[in-house]
Amino acid sequence: MVINTNVDSNKTKEDFIKAVKGKHIPILTLDQKWHELFKFTPKSAEIKEIEEKLNELLKRQGFINNELKGLKKVKSDLMNEIVENMNESEGEASAKQAKNQELIKEINDKVDAYNDELLDIPALIKEANDELMIATMDIFYHKLFDNSKVIIEISEWIRKIRVELKNKIVSKKAKEIENQIAYTYMHNVFGHEVIDIFDLKYIGDEKSKELKDETVPQENITK
Repeated sequence: MVINTNVDSNKTKEDFIKAVKGKHIPILTLDQKWHELFKFTPKSAEIKEIEEKLNELLKRQGFINNELKGLKKVKSDLMNEIVENMNESEGEASAKQAKNQELIKEINDKVDAYNDELLDIPALIKEANDELMIATMDIFYHKLFDNSKVIIEISEWIRKIRVELKNKIVSKKAKEIENQIAYTYMHNVFGHEVIDIFDLKYIGDEKSKELKDETVPQENITK
């Protein structure tokens, strides 16, 4: 994949966040595919910082939900105990009722505080998630740009090498034909006995055999 490396974007982080508003973006730190993006590309300090912030918000959200469930159970138990104490003597029941009601009030206060906090957390999670998305895109689009520049450079090198290789092959073939024709004429002019003597002096016996095998037949030259 090669992308246009000449694009000059002046868009800011806020521009991108506005552009993706309303689009479904999965919670990145919970998405295994997002983690796999970084198999061969290390996470930047910025990515790690935002990732930690997002994870802390998710943990806080989970903690509050668990606390609310627990408080609901405790409150239910206290309410049941109040009903049961109604059958006890007035003095004893009054003390237990007061204590239970005080505990219920504390629970209600905690529940209200947790619910208020819980209302804010989804917006904070989305904000951190969008921030993490922008930081991720920034890293990998820069990587795409850098890789594309290298791909273009290599493609141009390959193109030049192909032209050079084609020219070298043509030149090699021309020299081979030139050698074959010259060697054949030498045989025709001087005879094989004389040529055999000079073959041994200049090229050796084995190479001489190779040249003789490649020699262009006389009839091909004279045509």
